[in-house]
Amino acid sequence: MAEIYIGDKNSGDSGETFTRRAFVIGAIQGGILAVLGGRLAWLQIAQGDRYRTLADDNRINMKLLAPSRGQIVDIYGVPLAVNSQNFRVVIIPEQAHDLAAALTQLQKVIPLSQSDIQRVMKAAQKSPSFMTLEVRDNLSWEEMTAVEVNLPDLPGLSIEEGGIRHYPLGPSGVHLIGYVGSVSKSDLADDPVLSLPGFKIGKTGMEKYYDSPLRGAAGAAEVEINVGGREVRELNRREGRQGAKISLTVDAELQKLTYDRLIKTKSASAVLMNAQTGAVYALASAPGFDPSLFASGISAETWEGLLADPALPLNNKAAGGQYPPGSTFKMVTALAALEEKVINRNTTYHCPGHFDLGSQRFHCWKAGGHGWMDVVGAIMNSCDTFFYNVAMNLGIDTLASYARRLGMGDKLGIEMAEERPGLIPTKTWKMGRFNEPWQQGETVVACIGQGYMLATPLQLATMTARLVNGGYEVTPWLTGFIDGQPGSDPGRRPMGFRQDNLDLIRQGMKFVVNRQGGTAYGSRIEEEQFAMGGKTGTAQVKRITREERAAGVKNEDLPWKFRHHALFVGYAPLDNPRYACCVVVEHGGSGSAAAAPVARDILMMAQQRDPASVDMTAARPDEKKARTPRRKPDAGRQKTGE
Repeated sequence: MAEIYIGDKNSGDSGETFTRRAFVIGAIQGGILAVLGGRLAWLQIAQGDRYRTLADDNRINMKLLAPSRGQIVDIYGVPLAVNSQNFRVVIIPEQAHDLAAALTQLQKVIPLSQSDIQRVMKAAQKSPSFMTLEVRDNLSWEEMTAVEVNLPDLPGLSIEEGGIRHYPLGPSGVHLIGYVGSVSKSDLADDPVLSLPGFKIGKTGMEKYYDSPLRGAAGAAEVEINVGGREVRELNRREGRQGAKISLTVDAELQKLTYDRLIKTKSASAVLMNAQTGAVYALASAPGFDPSLFASGISAETWEGLLADPALPLNNKAAGGQYPPGSTFKMVTALAALEEKVINRNTTYHCPGHFDLGSQRFHCWKAGGHGWMDVVGAIMNSCDTFFYNVAMNLGIDTLASYARRLGMGDKLGIEMAEERPGLIPTKTWKMGRFNEPWQQGETVVACIGQGYMLATPLQLATMTARLVNGGYEVTPWLTGFIDGQPGSDPGRRPMGFRQDNLDLIRQGMKFVVNRQGGTAYGSRIEEEQFAMGGKTGTAQVKRITREERAAGVKNEDLPWKFRHHALFVGYAPLDNPRYACCVVVEHGGSGSAAAAPVARDILMMAQQRDPASVDMTAARPDEKKARTPRRKPDAGRQKTGE
């Protein structure tokens, strides 16, 4: 009978095999656990801080906060550019559900143009639905309260409070102070604050020149966000640093009064400065425009209207307008001739009403002539023929060198991007520009400020200051203080002119206004302590042909845009001058009729307010108190002369 075995004959080997397998599996499992534990320890302990920071970055977002723009104030601390309270209505598209319907509903509550609605709809297509979009800003108090009352019926809409730039001087200060506007693609730089929605930067004037310090430094807020990128709550906030306070040399009241006087003409500009230091008290260009149009957003229709205006309201004519200086340049010619000993105080030339050079005849403005003239009489009567004779012995290059010393032919460096250089021609310039030699006849017209000559009102005011202040080189400047620290005063230095020659120039300018027969005698200031000196000028725009002259055509018969520019440069008081000014009335015809009365009123107002008495180096301008005029300037008088 066969043997029966229960179990495995090799049970001992099988147990050993099972034990080995269990050990291997356990070892593998233990190794895996050890690796996982080690890795976990590495992540939690060694790299814990790093990954905790990364986790916070997924949860916390840093948001830039726009800083408050700095103030601009005048010499007495009167505000010229400040931030006003601004209410704006905003919308979150995802909360509105139907964006178009929400905006249509809002349109029933406050005025809202179709362009506003289209702008918001377009922005919503480019932005996440949870991003806040600005619908309209600069709401009035009534509009703001109307929106607040109707908010239950305006899903997704809310009111935010911010700041908007305000310019108390309005159009009278726009070319000086400038304005702010939205950031364009060309304006974008490394500063991330420029990318903030609705952020404004300086576009012109002082706002542009000092945009960086006025901008300040951005603040920041830590906000908690969810996985969808929506803000949950604000965790921390650091306010930004407000922009610098810029204190100017300008007198706000004089600036306004100057503009009010200019706006009575169609198009004009004026500069008033301290003859001894170069500090600018008024720099105005008319017509102007409301700078708040750009701060709050200008419409296409308004913009097109400004561009189409023949009086060019967008142009800063005081610093950027370039005009032939006309007879105001005759003092430069006279000083150059005196300094170079081409003439002296006793030199005379006869004026029969014209000057012949070869086959060319150059006319004096007075058809019958002035007779015999010395240098003082030639300035007083603005005799062209006297200066034609002087030019023949002086030469264009010598004349140009004196013009440059007196502030013409290049930018003066005032704190304005709109400043332009003018033009003082030389032989080299003409050869380079036209590849033609200089002609004597061109010197003849250059010596009376015509031909290629171009100068800005700012340059002509500077020229006047350097002539009447004893021969010191002063340069126009506008910045008194930046956050209480001294600004841009360039100082002054002697120019080396002979005092007796400067005295002759000043005597001629005195007689222009204060001696009967002088070309600006009709604009004299009769109060002796306020009396002014000056020089008239007329800059040719279109030459009247011989045929037109024979037919009796006069300058005033031409269309406005072809009439001569009227100029006047002046100073006051006569003894120890403190103020120098230039007035240009575009297409005004005669300097004596159009420009001199304006300059008289400006110089009178300046002396009544006397901002030159403020020591810009001794006290903060906001510690001063503004003065008020003692009386109004006299009414205009009749013209005489040029």
